[in-house]
Amino acid sequence: MGTSTGTPPPHPRPPDRAVVLTLGLASMLVSMMQTLVVPILGLIQSSLHTTPAGAGWVTTVTLLSAAVFTPLLGRFGDQHGKKSTLVAVLVVLISGTVLAAATHSLPWLITARALQGAATAIFPLALSILRDEIRPERLHGAMAAVSGAFAFGSGIALVAAGLLTSGAHPDYRDVFWLTTALSVVTLVAVVLVVPATRHTTKGRTDVPGAVALAAALVLVLLPVTQGHEWGWSSARAVGCFAGAVVAAAVWVLIELRVPEPLVDMRMFAHPPVLLSNVVGLLVGFGMFALFVGVSALAQLPPGLAGYGFGASVLRASVVYLLPVSLISLVLAPVGGRLVTRYGPRAVLLAASGLGTAGFAWIVADHAHTVSVVAGSVLMGAAGSLGYAAMPAITVASVPLHQTGVANGINSIARSAGGAVGSAVVTTVLASRTLPAHPGLPAQSQFTLSFVLGAAGLALIAPTAWFGLRRIGPARHHTAEATSPAEPEMCPAK
Repeated sequence: MGTSTGTPPPHPRPPDRAVVLTLGLASMLVSMMQTLVVPILGLIQSSLHTTPAGAGWVTTVTLLSAAVFTPLLGRFGDQHGKKSTLVAVLVVLISGTVLAAATHSLPWLITARALQGAATAIFPLALSILRDEIRPERLHGAMAAVSGAFAFGSGIALVAAGLLTSGAHPDYRDVFWLTTALSVVTLVAVVLVVPATRHTTKGRTDVPGAVALAAALVLVLLPVTQGHEWGWSSARAVGCFAGAVVAAAVWVLIELRVPEPLVDMRMFAHPPVLLSNVVGLLVGFGMFALFVGVSALAQLPPGLAGYGFGASVLRASVVYLLPVSLISLVLAPVGGRLVTRYGPRAVLLAASGLGTAGFAWIVADHAHTVSVVAGSVLMGAAGSLGYAAMPAITVASVPLHQTGVANGINSIARSAGGAVGSAVVTTVLASRTLPAHPGLPAQSQFTLSFVLGAAGLALIAPTAWFGLRRIGPARHHTAEATSPAEPEMCPAK
């Protein structure tokens, strides 16, 4: 393992608020990239004369790219400088958004979305920069604010996509021109405001470990996102899952043997870190189960199905999903203060209770707009609290030189949970349809989808209660993690 090195910044340190706002903007941009195309997949399909499976790759390839690059770039930032890595990723993102806005070809659009997927690394890099630059007493609040901006971006992207494609002659490329402009503004802000990295860890990049981890993640996420199209018991799906097990085993063996692993297995298996990733999976599952389920329910024509709200894409986004993002943004600073005062364990328990109650409300009554929106808002509050707690657990549990890769893996856990939630709800809705209208889901399938969302959020409570009684560094990292340069241990409570 390399040793931490660094030199003092050449310029005066910028205000904490400016750094947090800039990194919050960058994180919002990341989440926008993940959900931006969801409302316009049908428009992409018709514009490029492709099949639903072809259009589906526009979302799938972004997730696969994120799985490959996020842990690697998180580690690269730890080793060679977080700001320089963040700037480079933003340049790649701008390249992808310009290509997506300019192309009229599905293969090139998929290529552009792969470039955009690498931007997922921005979020863990932002959290790592906060750990370097923000004073310890303000760190939890700063991370919560950036996490809240991340949650807000998902909803605002849906609204922006609806607005930009609501005219008589919609063009999906307008959405990517918007994100190009936001990306350029973010790049300029990062260059001007974010301080140069003061702490780096020299050493070699674990290329074999990165390849093995990427292979394992891709082989898991590919059938998860394509399973509905392939068939869950198809040879391709089963073969991918089997290959993922083999690749994961190879990855563990590599990481245990190389002198400077991409992921320290002791850190990865440390209970607070491991369980934080489990929570990330569950929160991601719940959020995307909500987005997919509520969006489909809102747009269902009641004249044909006998239920639903017959909303347009724009109305579904503004009325039913935007409140989720707004409450996430509003509660972000509150979540940070709650983490500081009560500890992330208590905050996760609250998130579990709110999220479970929100889904239960929708299960009990999804025939009225007020119930669906109110339940969704409770789930948005749960997501905001969960996003506030997870980085605090990671920062309190790993040494400084592993912050980037640890946050990167947690980001992938959330994305994987979102992919699973989306795939599960899509499969459930398609598994039983109305006899008179085979293309429309039976109402019972929406109920089942929301029950599964409630179950996912409910599982966070026992995970936090039994698994996070002590949140802090592992014994072999205690001396380093509690040095004067490090933030204090987070209370479990």
